[in-house]
Amino acid sequence: MGYVQSCYMQEVRSSDVEGLWSPRRTGVGRRAEGRALSVSDCSGSSCQEKDAVLSMMKGPDHEKNRVVIVGGVAGGMSTATRLRRLDADVMITVLERSGHVSFANCGLPYFVGGLIEEEEDLTLQTPEQLFDRFRLDVRVNQEVIAIDRAAGTVRTRSTVSGEEGVVAYDKLVLSMGAAPVRLPIPGYERVRTLRTVEDAARLATEVDVAPSTAVVIGAGFIGLEMAENLVVQGIGVTIVEATPQVLPPLDPELAVLVRDELEAHGVAVETGVSVASVEERSITLSDGRVLAAEIVVGAIGVRPDIHLAELAGLDLGPSGGIAVNSDNQTNDPDIYAVGDATEKPDAISHATSLIALANVANRQGRRVADHIAGRPSRTVPSLGTAIVKVFDIVAATVGWNERRLRAAGRPFRAIHSHPFDHATYYPGATRMATKLIFDPNDGSILGAQIVGRNGVDKRIDVIATAMAGGIAADQLADLELAYAPPFSSAKDPVNLLGYMAENVLSGDCDVVAPQELADLVQNGWAVIDVRTAEEHAAGAIDGSINLPIDSLRDSQASLGQRPVVVYCQVGQRGHTATALMQELGQVARNLDGGYQTWSDWSRARGVIPVAPAPS
Repeated sequence: MGYVQSCYMQEVRSSDVEGLWSPRRTGVGRRAEGRALSVSDCSGSSCQEKDAVLSMMKGPDHEKNRVVIVGGVAGGMSTATRLRRLDADVMITVLERSGHVSFANCGLPYFVGGLIEEEEDLTLQTPEQLFDRFRLDVRVNQEVIAIDRAAGTVRTRSTVSGEEGVVAYDKLVLSMGAAPVRLPIPGYERVRTLRTVEDAARLATEVDVAPSTAVVIGAGFIGLEMAENLVVQGIGVTIVEATPQVLPPLDPELAVLVRDELEAHGVAVETGVSVASVEERSITLSDGRVLAAEIVVGAIGVRPDIHLAELAGLDLGPSGGIAVNSDNQTNDPDIYAVGDATEKPDAISHATSLIALANVANRQGRRVADHIAGRPSRTVPSLGTAIVKVFDIVAATVGWNERRLRAAGRPFRAIHSHPFDHATYYPGATRMATKLIFDPNDGSILGAQIVGRNGVDKRIDVIATAMAGGIAADQLADLELAYAPPFSSAKDPVNLLGYMAENVLSGDCDVVAPQELADLVQNGWAVIDVRTAEEHAAGAIDGSINLPIDSLRDSQASLGQRPVVVYCQVGQRGHTATALMQELGQVARNLDGGYQTWSDWSRARGVIPVAPAPS
C-alpha cells in the first residue's frame, strides 16, 4: 500500500468503482449524465517525484516523528494542516476510507437538490493539492481495520482492491466521525443515507430518474434539508418523525412554526409514528399505514464511529463516544481523538456529551496539532449552536431546551418575544419568534431558540457569544449592537430579551408560561385580553375578557379583586397593562409571549383551551 500518487489521473467509469455512477449535475430538471471518476495511476513522472520527496522525509531524522491521522474532513484535516504550519519536518499521513479527504459534507443535501451542480464544488482540497501545499501524504480509499498500540502501527485495507498494509506512527489521531443510525427493520438496506460524496452521488442518481414520491425518515437538521431539496426536484415528500414534533432540539411552540413552513410547501409531516418496514416502492408505518416511497432517505441521527477505538481497547465515555482528556488524548497518551466520535464537555452541565458539529471538530483538530507540536492547548466547552434553513424560514438554537432542563431537574425561567428583524418603517420587516431560557437565581443563560425569515443567524450568534463570555440574561440589554433601519431596530431583538429578563429577575414583571394558564384559571384567576376589539374577535383565548389597554384605567374596577392574567398579541402591551393594574392595586401577571406564543404552544400540543365564561 502506498500514497495515492495521483498527479496523473486515469479516468474510469464510476461503475468500475463499487458500482457507483456519479451524475453530472445540471440544475433542476436536469438529466442524468455519466461522469468519469478519478482513480490513482502511478505511471507518471510526477508520481516518481513525489515518491522521492516522501522518501527524503522518511529519512533517519524523521524516524521518530510520524503522525498518522485516521479520517479527513473537518477534524482530521484541521489537525494535519495546522500541524504542518507548526512543524515543517514532521511526517504526516492521512488515511481516509472514502474517495474524498476534504469535502463539504454539510453541502451534500444541496448537491442532491441541484443547487450545487458539480461534485467538484463539494471538494475543498484533493490529495494532490494537499501534497503540493502541505506535503501531506494523503491516502484515500484506505480503511484502517486495526490498531496495534504496542507496535505503534495501524493495519489498512484498500476499499478498491482489498490490498492490506501497515503504517507506523509515533502519534495517532482518530477522526472517524459519526455514522448514520440504521434501523433494524425489514428492507432498510434500500434506505439512502448521507455521509460521503459517494453517498450523495448515489442518491442524486436516483433523484435524476425523476421519481414522484419520497419518504424522509427523521425530522432533524439533515432530514429537513433533505426534504426541502427533494421538493425542489419536484418530488412529493413525506417526513416521518418518531417523536411528537419536527426538529426535536427546539421546544414545541417554536418547532410548530417549522412544521407550518414544511406543510406550506407541500411536505406531508407524520409525527409520533415510526417506520416499521421498507418495501420496494413504499414504506409501512408502525400504525399500519402504507406510504408510497420510490426513494427513502434515512436521517434519524448519527452515532459515534468507535469501532476502531473499541478494538484498540480505548476508553469510552458515558455517552458512548471516545473518552478524551483536556488535550484530546485518549487513555493511550500517543493516541488522540477529535470530532464527532469523541465526547465533549458540555457548557451547561459541565459533563461530557456527544455534539456532532463541524466547527467543534475543526477546533479540536487545531488544539490537537498544538499539543503534538508542544504548544499549550485549551478545551472550550461546547454550546451546541446550530442553525438550519427550511424553505423560506430559518431555525436556530444554542444551549439546552426546556425538555432537557426538566429532565435534568435544572431550575429555569423562559421568556418569549416576537420582534421584527429590523425597523418596521423600513420596507421588508418580518417577525421572528425568540425564546431565552435562563437561571432564575443568577441569570446565567441556559439556552435560546429563534425561528424567523431574516436575521436569525445574527441573533443566535450574539447570544452564543454572550454565553461563551459569561454574560447573564439581563446583561443582554446592555449590549451595544449595530443599528441602522435596514438591519435592526434601536432596541435589537437581543436587547429586548435582555430587558425582559431584567424585568423577570428583578421582580418587576411576573410572567405566566402558557402551560401554567389552565391551572390559574381553575384557581379563580381571570384572563384579560388588552388588545383591541377587532384583534379579540379575530382570535382569543376562550373565556377571556376583552378590556383594551387604552380604556383599562376606566374598566379595571369592574374586575373586582380577582387576580388576573393579562395578555396581548406578543406580550409588550400586556407588560404595560400588567404594570398599570399592579399600580391600581390589582394582582396581575403577564402571559409570556402573549396570544402568539400561547397559540403556538396550544397548536403544538393539541391543547383545547378551557376557561370559564366571563361573569
